[in-house]
Amino acid sequence: MSRLINRQWRVARRPVGLAKQSDFEWREELVPAPGPGQMLVRNEYLSVDPISRAWMWQDDTALPALPLGSVMRGITVGRVAQSRNSAFVEGSRVLGLLGWQDYALSNGESDVLMRLSPDEHDVPPTMQLGLLGHVGITAYFGLLEIGQPKAGEMLVVSSAAGAVGSLVGQIGKLCGCRVVGIAGSTDKCRWLREELGYDAAINYKAEPVFKRLKQHCPHGIDVYFDNVGGAMLEDALNLLNPHARIVACGMLSVYNDVGGLLTLPPGPNNLLHLTLRRARMQGFVGFDFWPRAAEALTRLVRWHRDGKLRYRVDVIEGLRQAPHVLNRLFDGTSWGKLVIRIS
Repeated sequence: MSRLINRQWRVARRPVGLAKQSDFEWREELVPAPGPGQMLVRNEYLSVDPISRAWMWQDDTALPALPLGSVMRGITVGRVAQSRNSAFVEGSRVLGLLGWQDYALSNGESDVLMRLSPDEHDVPPTMQLGLLGHVGITAYFGLLEIGQPKAGEMLVVSSAAGAVGSLVGQIGKLCGCRVVGIAGSTDKCRWLREELGYDAAINYKAEPVFKRLKQHCPHGIDVYFDNVGGAMLEDALNLLNPHARIVACGMLSVYNDVGGLLTLPPGPNNLLHLTLRRARMQGFVGFDFWPRAAEALTRLVRWHRDGKLRYRVDVIEGLRQAPHVLNRLFDGTSWGKLVIRIS
């Protein structure tokens, strides 16, 4: 292994606005050897997620801020190439925070590593990132544990054509909800309605969101799954029903506009609706539910194999593309899950 080269993207500076390639540094180093209790993982696929942009802030998020010069954080699926850790055998497939690089050393704990079961050999690695893994866990527990949807309720999902949002709406339909999605193009809205079973979809780039929400939700909103924040959150707050639930999953609208938590723009000015409607708004991180992953993954796989749950993966070739691909999450050109095939 010492003769092999490990290609990496490292954080070179804190971005202003959309991340540029110059905000990263391409590095090539010899592949390290695992020490006692460690393993060497050969990354195969890299998940590209909106939160990656917030991980470049100077402030901590749910995870510590990345120091300048460190390997860019990212979730990958890979195989154990060498192991000195008895819990992980060579050749086994794993998922974890192993970064934007070809190879990663891991002790199996500090990088939130998940051992993928050998009986999942027929599950492609892109499915681990597009339906299962952190995406599926976030959608499943975010909606069912925090949103607590009930049959007949109105569920609204922002960034509904994204990796998490596209699953949330379908799970909501399985719970008997009426579901409205908000997305950024006519084609995405058609996909939500015609393929994923959404009852209605709003193109926020071409339609007045609040006016359309009032039309599609004439009796108000019971559950709002928020991936965007900002103006869309304000619109949803104005239409909450008594005892409504807001699931605060992400804030796509602000990740590129600030340099950290201390520079966030003012929030919605109508939070009083939470009090007046006796509503609840709760934030969470998918990793909160990591110990219960099996519960979610079992049902997600069964729904998918029964034809009740679809997912979409857009695979881009080559680790070199990572900085460019990251911005596709914010310019409206990505659908479903964005994944990079590293090797």
